[in-house]
Amino acid sequence: MVEDARQVFGARAGWYATSQVHRDPAALARLVAWAAPAPDARVLDVGAGAGHTAFAFAPHVGHVIATDPTRAMLEESVAIRRTRTILNVDLVLADAQDLPFRDGWFDLVTCRRAAHHVPDLARGLREMRRVLRPGGVLLVDDRSVPEDDLADALQNALDVLHDPSHVREHRPSGWRTLLAEAGFRVERLETYEESRPFSAFTESARPDDVLQLEAAPATWGPAERQALGAREVGGVLLTTHWFVTVLSRAGAAP
Repeated sequence: MVEDARQVFGARAGWYATSQVHRDPAALARLVAWAAPAPDARVLDVGAGAGHTAFAFAPHVGHVIATDPTRAMLEESVAIRRTRTILNVDLVLADAQDLPFRDGWFDLVTCRRAAHHVPDLARGLREMRRVLRPGGVLLVDDRSVPEDDLADALQNALDVLHDPSHVREHRPSGWRTLLAEAGFRVERLETYEESRPFSAFTESARPDDVLQLEAAPATWGPAERQALGAREVGGVLLTTHWFVTVLSRAGAAP
């Protein structure tokens, strides 16, 4: 699965560097406000992609290390860092499941729109807990699904076709369980939704997967359409995409 992610994101690295969704200044400012980091904080951004989250936090903290398992993504980050003359962000090639940092080193760990690509998320969260100091903060913003079996199954199936590196979008209750098991205490959790054209699933998908995606709406009955929030507006099929932001605090070291 990690190799799938490297292949997928290596091919899409340039798109992520310019993606309006991933570099949305309002969304990034919201995360900085949630975390409220100290000016001298040491921050780790896991699954950094093209570095947008790391660069958003950089002016507010002492030092940021941004990690990603895909070299092409880090190369995009280097190019962006150069244009902004950001001096306190280092870039490291690393897997979320095996972070190359010592125990308790960071005050804050961030992970934005990357957790659903981690093959063993429970292991990844334990690693994030390990590198956080006791009382340190983990801030996750990720794709999600509602507390509904049908919506959960349909959305995850669609996203696997959209992106073969996709592993799973978790429900809010699933996040609470995963975080508790990894040694975190959830302090704040919010969900939000966006309506997007169904064609968002076919963007950058493989040709065979595009065919399956384009055929899917014809198989939906009323229950499936309701579960996905499917509706037509101006001749365009829209569906709901779900997200979760959760701030949790690391408990005492085991």
